[in-house]
Amino acid sequence: MFWTGTLSVFDKEIDQWMMPMNRLPAERVQVDISIDKQIRPILDQQASDAAAWTILLPRERIPFLTLAYGKEDDRKGQRINYDPLTMEALPPSYSDGASNFFYPFHHNLTLRHNNIGAWIVGVASMGMLCLLISGVIIHRRIFSEFFTFRAKAKFGRSNLDLHNLTGVLPLPFYILITLSGLMIAFMIYFPDAYQGLYNDRQPQSSSQAARVPTAERQFLTESLGRKRLPKANIPAEIGSLDAMVKDAEKHWGNNSVYLVRVNYPYDAKGNVVLRRTNDETITKNIDNYRYDAPSAAFLERYQSSVTVNVWNFISGLHYIQFKHWTLRWLYFLGGIAGCICIATGLFFFVEKRWNKHQKQKIAGSRLVDALAVTSVTGILVATAMMMLLNRLIPETFESKAQLEQYGFWGIWLLMAFHAFSRQFSRQERISAGWHQQLFLMAALSFLCVLLNWITTGDHLIKTFIWSPDMAVAGVDLVMIIMALIALKAGLMLRNKHDSRPLNKLSEA
Repeated sequence: MFWTGTLSVFDKEIDQWMMPMNRLPAERVQVDISIDKQIRPILDQQASDAAAWTILLPRERIPFLTLAYGKEDDRKGQRINYDPLTMEALPPSYSDGASNFFYPFHHNLTLRHNNIGAWIVGVASMGMLCLLISGVIIHRRIFSEFFTFRAKAKFGRSNLDLHNLTGVLPLPFYILITLSGLMIAFMIYFPDAYQGLYNDRQPQSSSQAARVPTAERQFLTESLGRKRLPKANIPAEIGSLDAMVKDAEKHWGNNSVYLVRVNYPYDAKGNVVLRRTNDETITKNIDNYRYDAPSAAFLERYQSSVTVNVWNFISGLHYIQFKHWTLRWLYFLGGIAGCICIATGLFFFVEKRWNKHQKQKIAGSRLVDALAVTSVTGILVATAMMMLLNRLIPETFESKAQLEQYGFWGIWLLMAFHAFSRQFSRQERISAGWHQQLFLMAALSFLCVLLNWITTGDHLIKTFIWSPDMAVAGVDLVMIIMALIALKAGLMLRNKHDSRPLNKLSEA
């Protein structure tokens, strides 16, 4: 959960690495697009009978134009990306990338049925929040540990120092990200919060019930501005979408509109909703302008209440959709620190109990160690394997996303088997599973960078100097750095891998 959340900080950049067809120059964002002259003809030709059109304009992290449309009974619909300069459709991507795999994995473990995954994440988050608060209370030397890291000390001591340092230094970040994650998903964890209020407004007769929205829909309409207006079923034209955008940007500022949604195109009751980008504000902006589609006349503006804006601010702190690269990198480093804290904590837990469990012939430490290897190095190997498969599987293969994910789950399961198999005859201080999987992760990461060069021609010299593409270059660089760190850590752990029994921490 922490690892995939860390990857989600740069989900759009990983998407560009995994979807080479969407790698467009940053200058594309600056292109002036006329919705009436350039986009409307495409939608008129391909989706004149659609229930809704959604237009996502290019932004810094998403340099392409996206058009989405579908009929009322088509829940998935069509979604096509375009080059905003030439208005040519980009080749379809059959990979889910980070946005449609790592990001949902972070908050629901891809277990969507009855929100099972979200509940598991919620329970884990509550446990983590309790650990964070109780940890501050019981650690008497929390401030001295803030400045203590003896890198050249013996392994046990330096491992504990690293655990303390990565646990204390980013502590405010851990509390923020855990608490905000729980608050964002309040509709899952506390459905009575809105059902108790809005169920009282439900009609008593069955004939009225068919026309009245559910309690959830009423809550979303009133608090979050997600309103659904009725359709007239009377043909009508569509007014100037450019004029509507220009009118909204008089209040929001130039280039502030990023989403244009046309509900019921060519219907007399059609309406157009404009949403504002979150680039310039931490608060997750859900305000919108609504216009009458046939006449382009202003209908209404939704503005969040003070209470909802508090929730929006907390959501914005968690989602980090604002444009601030320094903060984005700090979030990423905070996530990496959390992963290190978890890994060193598990390592220390096993070290502390190994001798005692060996004497008592208890399998507890072996079991925890195998689970630790699986959950720490195992998921790193699985992630690297998924990225590798992304470069190996042809872009035109329609089941590419499924194969990538099968590779992820399959290699993770294989790493679990490897971790447990190393426990059966283990007598050494440190399980061989740790350094063996770290070496494998380093090799796969280097191969990912190499295959990205071979399959796309985008090597680091090109993406840094010749034709700058910082998203692709950044992903390559991070994989190289993490491979080098994994290689160094693997060598250190292999040197500690011997047949001597574990010493006490004070002797380590």
